[in-house]
Amino acid sequence: MKYYDIPGCALRLPCLGMGCMRMSVKTVDEVEKLLHCAIELGINFFDHADIYGNGEAEIVFGKALKQSSIMRKDIIIQSKCGIRNGAGYDLSKKYILSSVDGILKRLQVERLDFLLLHRPDALWEPDEIAEAFDQLHDSGKVRYFGVSNQNAFQMDVLQSAIGHKLMVSQMQFSIAHSQMIDSGLYVNLSQEGAVNRDGGLLDYCRKNEILMQAWSPLQYGFFEGSFINSPLYPGLNQVLLRLAHEKKVDSAAIALAWLLRNTISVQPIIGTMNMNHLKEAARAAEVELTREEWYEIYCAAEKQLP
Repeated sequence: MKYYDIPGCALRLPCLGMGCMRMSVKTVDEVEKLLHCAIELGINFFDHADIYGNGEAEIVFGKALKQSSIMRKDIIIQSKCGIRNGAGYDLSKKYILSSVDGILKRLQVERLDFLLLHRPDALWEPDEIAEAFDQLHDSGKVRYFGVSNQNAFQMDVLQSAIGHKLMVSQMQFSIAHSQMIDSGLYVNLSQEGAVNRDGGLLDYCRKNEILMQAWSPLQYGFFEGSFINSPLYPGLNQVLLRLAHEKKVDSAAIALAWLLRNTISVQPIIGTMNMNHLKEAARAAEVELTREEWYEIYCAAEKQLP
C-alpha cells in the first residue's frame, strides 16, 4: 500500500479508502471480516456518513469493531454530516454538533479522525461552522476537518472563516466522471468539456495541499452503475482489459490506478462489500501507469484532446 503525508496532518493516509455506505445490509460478523480483510490489505481508512442506511451503517460498523481484535488506534475513521432527510441541508452549529454526537454514539468511539461537511448548505454561516469546528476539536471529538461536494470558491470562503486547515475534499471522480480534468484541458474553448463546474477544484487542492477523495471511482453518472464491463463504454473497457492483462491485475485496479496517477494526492473511496473485489481493487496501489497509458485511458472514455 502507498501512503500520503498531508501537511498539517499527523496521520499517514493509505492511497485507498473503504467506503461504508452499503455496510448497513451486512451482518456484524460479515462486517468484522471485511474490516480485517481491508486492514490486511493496508486499507485502514473507513469513510462513513450519518445518512448511510439512516445510521445503520455506522451502527453495524461500531458493533463489528467492538467485537473484533482491531485496535482503535490502528484505524482511521471519517464521517460526514449535513444532509437532513426530508429537510434539505443543514450546516448550522447546532446540527453539526448534534450530528457528531450521534455519529460517535453509533460508531461506539470517542473521536472521529475526520469530519466532512457532506453537501453545501445554501443557508450556511461560515462563522457558525467555525464555532462548531472549534468546539468539536477542543472537546477532542474531531481531529481534522474537510468538505464533500463543494467547489473551490466555497472551500476558500470556509477556509477563511475557520481556524483549522481543511484537509480533505471529497468529490465524485472517475474516468467516466472526469469533469474536473476536462475543464482544465479545455481552457477557453467552446466545447462542453470547457464548462468549469467546480471552480478549479483540483488546482485549489494542489495549491493548498488538500487530499482529494474520489467517491464512486468506478461509476458513471450519479448512481447509474459501473463503467467496468458496461456496453456503454466498449472502447474504454477494451483498453482497461488490455492493460489489466499486461500488468496482471483486473480492470478495476487499472481504473483506480488512473486516479492515483494524478499528480495531486487522490484517494479513491472503494465502496464494495465483496472481499474478493476489495482484494483486486487494492492491487491498484501496485500499478504504475505511464503518461501515455494515462492519456490513452482518458481518450478511450470518449474524450477528445483539444
